[in-house]
Amino acid sequence: MKEFLDYIKNEENKAENTVLAYKRDISAFELFLNKREIPNLLECTHGDAIAYIIFLKNENKSKATINRKISSIRAYYARKLQVKAIESNPFDNVKTAKSDKREIDYLSMDEINALLKLPDNTLKGLRDQALLEVMYGTGARVTEINKIKNKDINFKMNFITCRDGQSNSRIIPLGSYAHKALEKYMNEGYCAIKRSATIGIEDFIFINFSGKPLTRQGVWKIVKDYGSKIGIETRMTPQILRNTFAVHMLQNGADLKTLQELMGFDDISVGMAYLSVTNNRVKDVFNRSHPRA
Repeated sequence: MKEFLDYIKNEENKAENTVLAYKRDISAFELFLNKREIPNLLECTHGDAIAYIIFLKNENKSKATINRKISSIRAYYARKLQVKAIESNPFDNVKTAKSDKREIDYLSMDEINALLKLPDNTLKGLRDQALLEVMYGTGARVTEINKIKNKDINFKMNFITCRDGQSNSRIIPLGSYAHKALEKYMNEGYCAIKRSATIGIEDFIFINFSGKPLTRQGVWKIVKDYGSKIGIETRMTPQILRNTFAVHMLQNGADLKTLQELMGFDDISVGMAYLSVTNNRVKDVFNRSHPRA
């Protein structure tokens, strides 16, 4: 498995979280094979593949989860076939299930405006205001937000560089609200929080009060806490801010190709899912408003 994980990380430039997801999926399948007294992943047959799908269904796994696991394991065997470690891919003819439609949740303009008014003028408030504005203003993933360094911010040209994985990066425009909040935080709050006289170019921007980069869990807690103040704690996650960025962009005229470049998703079907939300809203407005709808 190590060779495969090294390959997707170094050759295909997969993000760290993606590599970990592949590892979890393949390790779970390896455990399943071991229980069937098959000691080696390379000894898997097509029958074992089918048996695993039946096992997952009996475990009441969702169609999306089953499809993701199939995709991970199929990719592993495709690599083994490529390096001639096996003669055929046991998952080649395993059909994926048609996923249940997942409704995309996002914040209304009233909700996002209420949320962004919450942080106060304390050191924590300055940091949190910048964090929320940048998350909503860029649509960046939480793992990308955690990696932003001083060198990634260009206030003069109004853009920020987000990194997903070791070498993948993309440039995202920095809107006026995010620019203002981020600049104020870095000028008035950052050094006090870190207890440092200056900000180095390699310093992480979003930090805790120990001066260390915010963790994924740390960002989740911040977002949840503010969500609870406007009564949406159960819905409030970093992903909902990313969803809100996407839906609001499309509602205001952005095209799918631009959205794909800004958000960094590989599969255009992700953008289509966001577009369907916008289309449903237009349809609802039409049905409510047109006298012959």
